[in-house]
Amino acid sequence: MRLDIITLFPELIESPFNASIIKRAKEFGLVKIFFHNPRDFSSNKFKQVDDYQYGGGAGMVMMIEPIVKCIKSLQSKRNYDQIIYLTPDGETLNQSTANRLSNTTNLILLCGHYKGVDQRIRDNFITQEISIGDFVLSGGELAAAVLCDSIVRLLPGVISDGSSALSDSFQDGILAPPIYTRPAEYEGMSVPAILLSGNTPKIEEWREKKSIELTKKLRPDLLDD
Repeated sequence: MRLDIITLFPELIESPFNASIIKRAKEFGLVKIFFHNPRDFSSNKFKQVDDYQYGGGAGMVMMIEPIVKCIKSLQSKRNYDQIIYLTPDGETLNQSTANRLSNTTNLILLCGHYKGVDQRIRDNFITQEISIGDFVLSGGELAAAVLCDSIVRLLPGVISDGSSALSDSFQDGILAPPIYTRPAEYEGMSVPAILLSGNTPKIEEWREKKSIELTKKLRPDLLDD
C-alpha cells in the first residue's frame, strides 16, 4: 500500500509513523508513506498557499492552485483508489471504512488547515471526505494519522497474529469482551474462572455473552443498527 499525504506541516505527523505498528509495516515493506507540501507547488514567490475568503469572513482558506498541482503531479505517476479529505463535516470514520480502505493500493490524504480548503477542490478532486468525530482540530494532520493507523494495522502481515484484529471492537458490529492476563489473582482481584478452565467452547460462549452485555451498556446504538 502507498499513502501520499498532502500537508503543510508534515512534522506534525511524522512521529506516529516512526514507531509501533506503522513502523513495523514500513520496515516489512507493507506500506510506503510519503509527505507532500503544497508550498512546493505554489507559483507565488513567497510560496503563499492561503488567502482571504471571497465574500468576507474570518479565517484564511487554502488556495486551489498549489493543491491541485500537487494532486495532478501524483496522479500523473500512478492511479489512486481514493483521494480523501480529512474534514469535520465528512463521513464519520468507522471500522467498516477502515476495513474497506485497507483493501486499496494507493491513497491520497489531503490535510486541511486554517479555515479549510477552497470548495472547488472538494467538488472536483476529492472522492471521499472523512471525519474522526464531531469536533474541530487545528488541521487534518492528526486525523490523517488516526486514519492511517486504522488502515495499516489491518494489512496482512502487519500484526503478528492476524486473527487479533478480527476480534477487535466493531469488527463484528459489537464491542470486544473484557480481557485479562497474568497473574490470575492480584490483591484479591481474580480473573473469571471460566477463562482458566481450558474449555474453549465455554470460553467463546462467555466472551460472546460479555460482548453483548458490554455493547448493551455502553453502545446500545450498535445493536439497534
